[in-house]
Amino acid sequence: MASQTLNSGVISNITAKEKEITGADGPVKGGPTAQAQKHANQRITPQAVSDITEGEKRVTGKDSPIAGGPAGVAQSIETSASQNNSTPSGTLDSATISHITFAEKEITGRDEPTKRGPTAMAQKHAGEPINSQNLHDITEGEKKVTGGEPIKGGPTATAQSELGKSRNS
Repeated sequence: MASQTLNSGVISNITAKEKEITGADGPVKGGPTAQAQKHANQRITPQAVSDITEGEKRVTGKDSPIAGGPAGVAQSIETSASQNNSTPSGTLDSATISHITFAEKEITGRDEPTKRGPTAMAQKHAGEPINSQNLHDITEGEKKVTGGEPIKGGPTATAQSELGKSRNS
């Protein structure tokens, strides 16, 4: 099983992904490696993933993380950790975001999330409790990929389902 902490091996993988993006010899100040180092030897949490995502956005200049990038390294580990905890959290944690991403892929047929789509909107609110504002943002992202309205079983429904389960547990 993959490590669930931001140990030197995980940080090294994040650094390698950052170098692929920047072409630089070392990490960028405020970039994903620097953000990961702030959480060194701690459990990978949604907040750590969010910080690494912000660092990645800083080096790419994009609104959302890139597929297979530094944030993806941390998110995949955090997702596997949170899947071991099956209690619904009612937050936009990596497990919920992973489900939203899956629902988006079902709509688009693409592995990469759409810029300003539902996954990107969910990641913007990573670690936050699911509420009307972030559901609205996810819905707006979903409309971008559907060309109109949210669909049954889509990303918005996924987030709403997570919220409902958390209230019932």
